[in-house]
Amino acid sequence: MGNCQAVDAAALVIHHPGGKQQRMYWSISAAEVMQINPGHYVSLIIPIVPPTGDHLPEDDIRRSVNFTRVKLLRPTETLLLGHAYRLVTTEEVLRVIKAKKTANLEKMKKNEQDLEKTEKKTEAQKKNRVSRNQQRCCLGSSGRHKSWRPSLQSISEVGA
Repeated sequence: MGNCQAVDAAALVIHHPGGKQQRMYWSISAAEVMQINPGHYVSLIIPIVPPTGDHLPEDDIRRSVNFTRVKLLRPTETLLLGHAYRLVTTEEVLRVIKAKKTANLEKMKKNEQDLEKTEKKTEAQKKNRVSRNQQRCCLGSSGRHKSWRPSLQSISEVGA
């Protein structure tokens, strides 16, 4: 009897867009896979297992694996045994890149707007402080504006 799990770990799996799965039992570069499948990029599938919960039986947890994390590989990288890879069309890659750019632009615009709002608030606060300081120094106890008066003592004229 053989060990079937050892054979599965010694292979790499490439998922094609049409649903076909291709097993390879040797390492291969991403550039070679891209040459064999023109118009496609190779991406590494990183499985993210949902956290265990009390409401799901153990068997269901093992079967439900979400493949939400996908890393696009460079042509110089090598596909390793024991990993799963997916072929992604050029259109999908361009669509995702465009979506990320627009999301980043929107985020930057929002950050700029928030920065402008905070700057306006700080300027208004500074103006309020300055006007309060001016009021404090220029207003007397009666609340009226004090005008400057010289504090000179009278000099009597002697012997005119």
